[in-house]
Amino acid sequence: MTNPNDLFGVYVHWPFCAAKCPYCDFNSHVHRGAFDEDAFVEGYIREISYMAALSPGRLVQSVFFGGGTPSLMSPRAVGTILDVIASKWQVANNAEITLEANPTSVEVDRFRGFRTAGINRVSLGVQSLREKPLAELGRRHSVDEAIAAVRIAQSIFDRSSFDLIYARPGQTLEDWEDELKEALWMARGHISLYQLTIEQGTRYFDLFNAGKLKMPNEDLAADFYEITQELTAQAGMPAYEISNHAVPGQESRHNMLYWRYGEYAGIGPGAHGRLVINHQRHATATEKMPFDWLSRVNQNGHGMVTDDILTWEEQGDEFLVMGLRLKEGISPSRFMALSGRGITEKQIDALKGYGFVETLPNGNIRVTEKGFPVLDAVVADLAA
Repeated sequence: MTNPNDLFGVYVHWPFCAAKCPYCDFNSHVHRGAFDEDAFVEGYIREISYMAALSPGRLVQSVFFGGGTPSLMSPRAVGTILDVIASKWQVANNAEITLEANPTSVEVDRFRGFRTAGINRVSLGVQSLREKPLAELGRRHSVDEAIAAVRIAQSIFDRSSFDLIYARPGQTLEDWEDELKEALWMARGHISLYQLTIEQGTRYFDLFNAGKLKMPNEDLAADFYEITQELTAQAGMPAYEISNHAVPGQESRHNMLYWRYGEYAGIGPGAHGRLVINHQRHATATEKMPFDWLSRVNQNGHGMVTDDILTWEEQGDEFLVMGLRLKEGISPSRFMALSGRGITEKQIDALKGYGFVETLPNGNIRVTEKGFPVLDAVVADLAA
């Protein structure tokens, strides 16, 4: 198979954090003691070269530094990695180059250096505009630091975004409405708003199972989601994906690449990728533990521990899971090309009867506002 939408990006995972947040299930690690950044950068260079050999001739439309906390990297390291990417693939003139950052003063001081290195968009992990929830979420910055970081990012980069977490323990709808209005007043073009979920392997998971963490019930969670959609739409930043809101034209291109089921090379400890190699779509993943990953790269030229060829059925299922998150919906014809099977009128009619999906004028199928809270069930019905 080929990549029908010709989307290709590079994801670079920096796994280190200053602290582990209690809700976080990402591949992030707190490292104490001396640290050799140059050794890791050399590992990234080698793995980029390996991945480029697997996927030659691609045009890179986006690069995303995620983590972990990639703003803990030096601007010099970021610049080196971007230079290597540009030497192995062609990078589009208008490529989106994003770096995730935490709004501490030390990292904000680096913003100008990151811009000089080639970063043109930052995404800030603010998470709350209230002091008590920030502490409960394990964040190391204050509200004032967060606001200052957002403003500085907006002054240095043409495009920026920040994240908030809502439906937190003890949070009321009134609290969230006030906080979200403040955030929307601050935002410039894009904001990510995530409902707090309890993930296995986190401190919050242990507290929840011990009965020490009370989460909103299903009805209240739905109310949180509904008011979020209303306020963001009124502010001119409607949802273009379940948790992401933007002024039209300001959507995250890298995340759109994922949701539109493009190709991407995953670089660094615990990075996942999707590459089309010899007309077959591969799911790749690298070693999660940073120093084990580095040892593998030094030995093999890469840290991959998974390289699976996806079946037609698996590709179709992934396409549904990713694409139905988008307000633009999915193309039934592309689903058929990927999966080898079609979506039946009976399936569509049944979901339309519940008001969960609709057909757009261009023929795309998309999930309705009513359907988004039960998205997993909609995907399961269409994949059946």
